[in-house]
Amino acid sequence: MKLFAGNSNRSLAGHICNYLDTPLGKANVRRFADQEIFIEILENVRGEDCFILQSTSYPANDHLMELLIMIDALRRASARRITAVLPYFGYARQDRKPGPRTPISAKVVANLITTAGADRILTLDLHAAQIQGFFDIPTDNLFAVPVLARDVKENYALENVMVVSPDVGGVVRARALAKRLDSMLAIVDKRRDRPGESEVMNVIGDVEGKDCVLIDDIIDSGGTLCNAAEALLNKGATSVTAYITHGVLSGGAVSRITSSKLKELVITDSIEPTSAVETAHNIRVVSVAELVGEAIQRTALEKSVSSLFD
Repeated sequence: MKLFAGNSNRSLAGHICNYLDTPLGKANVRRFADQEIFIEILENVRGEDCFILQSTSYPANDHLMELLIMIDALRRASARRITAVLPYFGYARQDRKPGPRTPISAKVVANLITTAGADRILTLDLHAAQIQGFFDIPTDNLFAVPVLARDVKENYALENVMVVSPDVGGVVRARALAKRLDSMLAIVDKRRDRPGESEVMNVIGDVEGKDCVLIDDIIDSGGTLCNAAEALLNKGATSVTAYITHGVLSGGAVSRITSSKLKELVITDSIEPTSAVETAHNIRVVSVAELVGEAIQRTALEKSVSSLFD
C-alpha cells in the first residue's frame, strides 16, 4: 500500500500516515510558469495498491486537476489499484438541475475521476448520499458522526443536549447524531429566497433551557447557521454550538462566525484550516485522520468499511 497526496490537505495526509505508520509517497507536484500542473511520481508503484488523498476544496479546479493528473500518472506507472480519497468532494452541491439549462456538475466531476483511471472512491459526508450513484466504480461514503458525537460527549452534559437540524433536508444526519447521544431532536425551518441568503422562519421542537447542537455537512457563508443560532436563542436555548463536517468558510464567513451568537463552531480537517480559522476564538478543529486512515487500511486489506459505523 502506498499513500500519495496533492497540495490540498498536506497536514491531514501527514496525520493519516502517522496513524497508518507508513511514509507519504514521494511525488513532485508543481506548476509551470503558465500555471499548468506537472506531477511526477518519484518511486516505484508497479503492482502497488495506491491511495491519493486530495480534497477538491478552494481552489477547487486546481485541486481537481492535481487529482486527475496524479491518477493518470499512477495508472501509467502500472499501479495495481488506484483509490481516490476525497475527504471533501467539491461540486457536491450541484447534484441536480435546479432550473432549465443548468448542469449536474457533480456527475461531470464523477465522470472525470472515473475516466482518469480511478478504481475506487473513498469520501466523507457527501452532501447528498445519492451522489454515490454518479460513480460507475465502487464508492465508500464515510460518516463523521462518530467523531463529532465523541466530541459532544467530552464537552457537554448529555442530559441537557438538544440536537438541531438547521433545515428539513438535514434531518437524517441530525437523527443519526441524536441516536448516538440518546438526545431529543429539533428542526429549524427556513425559507431561502436567493442563493447564499436564508431567513429563519420557525423552530420545530422545545429548545428552552437546552444546550443546542446544530449539525450539518457544509458551512460556506455561515449565514444559515448564524440565523439558526439566533432563532434558537430567541426560543430560550441556553447555548448554541455548531458541528459541521466540511468548513468551506468562504468570503467573510470566519468574521461572521466570530461576531455571531454561536458559542462555538466545531469543524473537521477534511478541508485544511486557514490561518483565519486557526486564530478564530470560537472555531475549533477536530481531526478525521483516524477515521479516514482506518478506512484506507480496511480497503487495502479487503475488510469491511461499513462496520466502522456499527
